[in-house]
Amino acid sequence: MDRWPDLPADHPFGPTNLPYGAFLTRDAARARIGVRIGDEVLDLPGLLQADGLADSSIWAGALLEPTLNRFLELGHTAWAGARAWLLETFADPERNDAVRRHLHPLDEVELVLPFRPADYVDFYASEQHATNVGRIFRPDQAPLTPNWKHLPIGYHGRSSTIVVSGTDVVRPSGQRRPKDAEIPTFGPSQRLDIEAELGFLVGGPTAVGQPVGIDEAEEHLFGVMLFNDWSARDLQAWEYVPLGPFLGKSFASSVSAWVVPLAALCEARVDLPEQDPQPLEYLRGDGSGLFGLDIRMEVRLNGTVVARPPYREMYWSPAQMLAHLTVNGAALSAGDVFASGTVSGNAREERGSFLELSWSGQEPMVLDDGSERSFLQDGDTVTITGWAPGPDGTRIGLGEVTGTITPANHPG
Repeated sequence: MDRWPDLPADHPFGPTNLPYGAFLTRDAARARIGVRIGDEVLDLPGLLQADGLADSSIWAGALLEPTLNRFLELGHTAWAGARAWLLETFADPERNDAVRRHLHPLDEVELVLPFRPADYVDFYASEQHATNVGRIFRPDQAPLTPNWKHLPIGYHGRSSTIVVSGTDVVRPSGQRRPKDAEIPTFGPSQRLDIEAELGFLVGGPTAVGQPVGIDEAEEHLFGVMLFNDWSARDLQAWEYVPLGPFLGKSFASSVSAWVVPLAALCEARVDLPEQDPQPLEYLRGDGSGLFGLDIRMEVRLNGTVVARPPYREMYWSPAQMLAHLTVNGAALSAGDVFASGTVSGNAREERGSFLELSWSGQEPMVLDDGSERSFLQDGDTVTITGWAPGPDGTRIGLGEVTGTITPANHPG
């Protein structure tokens, strides 16, 4: 495809990416759906109306809404139709002037959450992360639990606290039991952490009792987002037995402002690591859903690079996670989100949480300014960026997800 005029060939937001977002302008109180090209955002409603498509195409009409939810309801065929139109639009030199009339510089708009989160599930799909956590918390036992290699483990999170990149994160308060204490105390978390993850946005609703097979899962996977599942490790350690994460996870989960269509990541598909023992048949299918994604992440704490987690090493595939999520008959809704769980690799610098990077505080990280961190302090800013290989040596940018910690509202 020809490059968009004046856009460098190596720009991560070129015309083969075209991620979806939502934005506000100074003169409008209602959000509009946009597509990023370079360092600008295309006002999709404006161009669709100018082209006369808004009333003649179901998918075009859905993109006039302030969120992607109606578009997500329409399913894979509509998503493919919209992407084909966008690709043709940006590839046609005669359309350049028409497109330019509906572009806004990114520094002149406010990016907002582009979808209404319906449901949220977080998985635990990295063998390296699960192994590290097991060694930290259960040093005298096998690091992986007996079920880990038989199913994608997950928990049902809180969708109402999914927030867009740039939103401040208030330090959570709750119960925690100090080491060697018999009873818990209450107060702000002292072991506030991050989890560098990949989020998946789901569409194509299903009915209760209708599982989505692994060979059908891709029809429901709209796109991916960078994801930070902030975690209060001290709250989590005290509460999670026997029912799993609760207040230690539900206070905030941050997502990037841009949703990269799965269709833009064809060049990023890679084989999964060997799965041994072989998963049950519902997690195998015909093999088409058994792919990973070569997505490179970078985690910065107050500007210092502290980790580069590699998503390509994840044990469970996105399709396996979605198939397992629905195998009991749980329904999908447009705007459902599931996340991969912390992305970690084999090397120390590839660990996607501070719990692992500091080995639960025993090996603090040293930042560029000489200060040390094991867990987050008030005022700290975490930024996760990511990219994937694109066609002809290009890069597909995922943008960033960033957040700054502010003091607890409940001092204890």
